[in-house]
Amino acid sequence: MTLELRSEHPSGPALASHVRARARSLLRALGRPDAALSVLLTTDGRIRTLNRRWRSVDHATDVLSFPAHDPPGSSPELGDLAISLDTARRRAGKGGRSVRDEVDRYLVHGILHLLGHDHERPAEARAMARLEDGLLGRAGMVADAIAPRPGAR
Repeated sequence: MTLELRSEHPSGPALASHVRARARSLLRALGRPDAALSVLLTTDGRIRTLNRRWRSVDHATDVLSFPAHDPPGSSPELGDLAISLDTARRRAGKGGRSVRDEVDRYLVHGILHLLGHDHERPAEARAMARLEDGLLGRAGMVADAIAPRPGAR
C-alpha cells in the first residue's frame, strides 16, 4: 500500500497520523491493500480553486476525488483526494462531531468515489450510503444527504 499525504493547512500535521492510519484501515477493509492513494489536507481557498478548475464550480467543498484511471478503481493506483479542513471544522461543529470524525466521513466518501461508487441515482446513492455507514459505524455523507428532512414532503 502506498499512501502519500500532504498538508497545506495549519491543522493538517496534527491530523496526519490519524488520516494515514484511517486510510490504510479503510483500504484493507475494502479489499484493496495493494492500493496507492494521495491525500491533500487543505484550506477552503485551495479546494475552491481546485473545484473551479476541475469541476467549474466556484465555491469551496468538503472533499474532491480525482480518480487515476477510467473506470475508477480499475487499477491499484486509485488517485487523489483533497479534503478541506476548514469545511470539516465548520461542519463538525454544526453536526456535533469532532473534526477527526468529520475528516473520516470525507475520507470514506472520497475513497468510495475513487473505487467507482457514486450517488447520482437513487439506487447508487442507497448502495453508497450503506457502504459509508458500514465503514464508519454511523451515518455517512450520502445517508445524511438522502435522509428525509423533518417537515419535508
